Amino acid sequence: MPRILIAEDEKDMAMGLRDNLQFEGYEVVIAEDGEAAMKAVDEHNPDLVLLDIMMPKLDGLEVCKRIREAGYMIPILMLTAKSQEIDIVRGLEVGADDYVTKPFNVRELLARIKAALRRTDAGKGLSRVLRVGEASIDMVKGKIERGTEVFNLGHFELQILKLLVEHAEQPVERNKLLDEIWGLGGFPATRTVDNHIVSLRRKIEPDAKHPRHIVTVHSIGYKFVP
Repeated sequence: MPRILIAEDEKDMAMGLRDNLQFEGYEVVIAEDGEAAMKAVDEHNPDLVLLDIMMPKLDGLEVCKRIREAGYMIPILMLTAKSQEIDIVRGLEVGADDYVTKPFNVRELLARIKAALRRTDAGKGLSRVLRVGEASIDMVKGKIERGTEVFNLGHFELQILKLLVEHAEQPVERNKLLDEIWGLGGFPATRTVDNHIVSLRRKIEPDAKHPRHIVTVHSIGYKFVP
């Protein structure tokens, strides 16, 4: 039975999520602030984290960053009332996998959770180290070293990169990325992919505004250039 950690300081929201997840057969652990969330990750070893961005003691971005720095590659879905793109990109940069903006559709959230759990082991069997330009990417730990900088990859970022690498030099459609990685039957908009690409470029490319390795193919999607 997959175990899900809900890190949410709004009690009604946390209880509602708990009830829906338990009804679907998940085991649920609840943390009411950022410090409790970090402790719960260590003690309960969850399979997935639902992480509110606005929490006392430690906010969701800091918790996400610390989870990745500790070496956990579990999927992290952030819950937020903020819809500005800058907040989405900041979350992805510290290792979040996806965002769900409040108020959200419970059916969509459940679909995203199922997709994330389904692909948890998808990184197994990859070549350990991928070298892309100045970047060295550990495809198991999900860490990127570029010069003196170190970045953490989120679960879905790693899956996007894997799929692009598997089709190197070939355009990969946005819808293919959505279907194979999220498998959500049209739930996420194409901006879901685009936001992850922005974050990947900032971690891999020497100049993210003029990418050389993760290239946009107009009206189609993206391709990977070694």
